[in-house]
Amino acid sequence: MAAWPYPVKPLLLFLLMSLSASAIDVSRLADAIYKAEGGAKTRFPYGVKSVQTHDPRGVCIRTIRRALKDWPGKGDFILFLGKRYCPVESDPVGHRNWVRNVRKIYDERH
Repeated sequence: MAAWPYPVKPLLLFLLMSLSASAIDVSRLADAIYKAEGGAKTRFPYGVKSVQTHDPRGVCIRTIRRALKDWPGKGDFILFLGKRYCPVESDPVGHRNWVRNVRKIYDERH
């Protein structure tokens, strides 16, 4: 049996390829969305308007997790999520601001 000819072993390669999705801290991203959507001062915590719920954070986290499953793993995940959370077709300026604000708040918390 010949030795693996590449410097990275197959399992390690798989783990490195999976890292991008697992590198997203879902809880921290939900916190960033909460703040970007107005925090405690808003009528719609986490920006959840489409459903009535007593658990808007749970709705937000499920939305993030669903988007992570659908995300191809390339490019900016927050931009990908923003297309669902605040669609550009509904509000182009709001979409641009949402992506910028969520990214800034998410990145601040490292």
